[in-house]
Amino acid sequence: MISVLLADDQDLVREGLRMIIDADPELAVIGEASNGVEAITRTRELDPDVVLMDIRMPDLDGIEATRRIVAAQAHARILVLTTFDLDEYVYRAMTAGATGFLLKDASREQLTSAIRTAASGEAMLAPAITRRLIEEFCKRPPMDVHPPALTQLSRRERDVLLLVARGMSNAEIAQELFLGETTVKSHLARIFTKLGLRDRVQAVVFAYETGLVRPNDAGTPQV
Repeated sequence: MISVLLADDQDLVREGLRMIIDADPELAVIGEASNGVEAITRTRELDPDVVLMDIRMPDLDGIEATRRIVAAQAHARILVLTTFDLDEYVYRAMTAGATGFLLKDASREQLTSAIRTAASGEAMLAPAITRRLIEEFCKRPPMDVHPPALTQLSRRERDVLLLVARGMSNAEIAQELFLGETTVKSHLARIFTKLGLRDRVQAVVFAYETGLVRPNDAGTPQV
C-alpha cells in the first residue's frame, strides 16, 4: 500500500484528490495539510510515501516546504501540484528536491500513475511539457566549463546522464544505447552516488545547470 499526504489550502481540491486516491486499492490517503508548515509537520508525524504538494499555500509555500522536507531526509517523495500559469515555479520546486510535478487538471489515471512512479523512486520527467520547462528554466552557467564532479563519471555514465536529461525513460535509454534496463538502472545508481544526487530530477537539473546539456541540444551520445 502506498501512503499519500495531501497538502493544499483548498478543501475541495483535497476532497477531490482523496476520493480519487482512496478509490484505488493500492493507494491510501493518510493525512492532509492546508499549508506548508502543516505539510512539514504531518510528513514528520505520518512518514508518507508520497506528498502531493500545492505550490501556493499560506504561512509557507510548497517550494520552501519541499526544501525543508528534503533537507530533513524524509522518506517521502514529493509531487508538486501546479497549473499552467504557475510554470515559473516548477523549476524552483525541482531544485528544492521535488520528485516531479503534476498538473491540477490531470486525469484520474495520470494522478494514480504519477503517485506510483514517485513512490517507486522514479521522477516525473517523461511528459513533453516537463522537457519544455527544463529547457526554459535551467540556465547554462556563464562559462562553458563542466564542474570537476563530472570527471568522476565513466563515458557510459555520461551517456546515460545525457539521455536522462533529454527526458528519456530507462527503457528508451536501454534501446538507444543497446543496454539492458537493469544495466541502465545500475548506471543511474552510480551517477546519483558520484554526483551526490537524490533522483532523476536532480540529475536533469544538474546536467542543464552545468552546461553538460543545453536547451534544444539534439545531439546523441555515441554507442
